[in-house]
Amino acid sequence: MNDLARRYELFGRVEAPGYRELTEGIAADPAILSLIAALPAPKQQPNLLFAAVRFLGGPVTAYPAFSSFVRQSWDAVRATMLARSTQTNEAARCAALLPALCLLDGPLALIEVGASAGLCLYPDRYGYRYPGRELGPQEGAFTCEVTGPAPLPDRLPEVVWRVGVDLNPLDVRDPDAVAWLRALVWPWQPERLANLERAVAVVAQDPPRLVRGDLNECVAGLVAEAPEEATVVVFHTAVLPYLSEAERERFAATMRALPCHWLANEGPARQPWVRLPYPPPADRAVMALVLDGRPLAFAGPHGQSLSWFA
Repeated sequence: MNDLARRYELFGRVEAPGYRELTEGIAADPAILSLIAALPAPKQQPNLLFAAVRFLGGPVTAYPAFSSFVRQSWDAVRATMLARSTQTNEAARCAALLPALCLLDGPLALIEVGASAGLCLYPDRYGYRYPGRELGPQEGAFTCEVTGPAPLPDRLPEVVWRVGVDLNPLDVRDPDAVAWLRALVWPWQPERLANLERAVAVVAQDPPRLVRGDLNECVAGLVAEAPEEATVVVFHTAVLPYLSEAERERFAATMRALPCHWLANEGPARQPWVRLPYPPPADRAVMALVLDGRPLAFAGPHGQSLSWFA
């Protein structure tokens, strides 16, 4: 269980400092670690545990109250973790994707793999604030700090077709699904919750087509379905950690062979086929934004920043 303890400690120290008291408590608590260790490996994720506790109305502040709830309600916590997955749908990541999408000739046909509720399929419907540049509706616009020579767009893209694929797609018209999305948002980041609520309201007016299935089995067929007159873009953000190494390699090989663009916004370590111009920062988590195998930038995990490569 040492590896599991380190995983939790690292999650709180680097990725989610607001959960640090909980992750350090778990790492030093053999009883809680043994409960988590008995779950299937893909279900041992820290964020999945914390979201399950929040979804069930449990406390996620002081460790004594948290651990007491987990022990007393373990059957319900375990059932929630087994039935659900970490499907954080961060619409604000569109702020990081947008400059890359606007490098491409439109109109665009978007295919998102690992789409969750499909909130990131609507980069043309949201508002954005970059340094010296505003796009789209400004009430509740996504703010993104930018460094480096980023090609900030002067207009929103034209999207004529969109579809998502997910093992368990979520319907934004389903209150239970939206409650789960809320539970996945870290409680010390109210701006992310506000972003979620606004994005859900936008998408609920015109819900996307979401296909239930495995990305490796579905992506080629969806590319073939896209309208011929559109520029086809397959994209994903924070999806590769949920694939095995073999599944990631298979997906990468498939994407290289398909007649479309491939836009990835993933942790650098999950894209070993990409040669970054310099190492990612050691003191914070970042994503590597990569278009057709070419690294463009480091992006904040929730779309809050973009460090464009020279």
